Amino acid sequence: MGCASLIVSTPPHLGPSASTVQRSHRFPPRNRSPSVLPIRSSSNSDVVLAAADQLEKDASMTGGAYDFKGATTSLTYEPLSSSKKVTLVRHGLSSWNQDSRIQGSSNLSLLTDTGVSQAEKCRKALSNLRFDQCFASPISRAKSSAELIWDGREPPLVFLDTLKEVHLFFLEGMKNVDAKKKYPELYTTWREDPVNFNVNGIYPVRKLWGTAREAWREILSTPGENFLVVTHKSILRALICTALGLGPESRGEAMLQSMNMTAHMYSDHVYDY
Repeated sequence: MGCASLIVSTPPHLGPSASTVQRSHRFPPRNRSPSVLPIRSSSNSDVVLAAADQLEKDASMTGGAYDFKGATTSLTYEPLSSSKKVTLVRHGLSSWNQDSRIQGSSNLSLLTDTGVSQAEKCRKALSNLRFDQCFASPISRAKSSAELIWDGREPPLVFLDTLKEVHLFFLEGMKNVDAKKKYPELYTTWREDPVNFNVNGIYPVRKLWGTAREAWREILSTPGENFLVVTHKSILRALICTALGLGPESRGEAMLQSMNMTAHMYSDHVYDY
């Protein structure tokens, strides 16, 4: 599995309920490296309405994400004191990534030596950027990545339960090939139609969207303007989709602006955005 760095930013004139997404970087399989996301939100709702009207007049939007109305779900449901930029990072290569095991919310998958090296490269790549706070999942592989990336910075890391990975019940710890063989229908649903994946009537992916909204409220209500978040693949998807106003079942379109930004993996390149 690869790792993606994503940047979601809200143009200053659009306000807190609109976002544009840039898929910034994807690593090759088994070279998982921590990932990246800025989100800007403004508190001027009058400007939001004016911008929405103008966009609808000027252009035809496509998909659930870019009909504009579908992309204007508030992240906090209350005015923000200032604009916010949030950089999202996915954890480095873990032991269960390496073994092709299903991880979910398990705390038994640990950061590998390769994952440590990737986190250190990510720390260097972000060294020119100022962050007011770093939030992270308390699950081991993300926690260790965050500690390496945030090393030497203040204030202390904040660990949020709302940034934990999706819970996958008895599938956690199983090798993918074994889970597919033992639970073929369940495994296929999880991989191909995750919104309908359920165990005893519990829908983990649907639940994750609510968790992501709560994470946004916790993050964006924190004083400051620039934040770093280190967490996992599925909750990252949920964070990005909720920022765009997309539900777990949505197949709306996002705008691809850049990809394959892997310079920091192969050189001393430092990003500045």
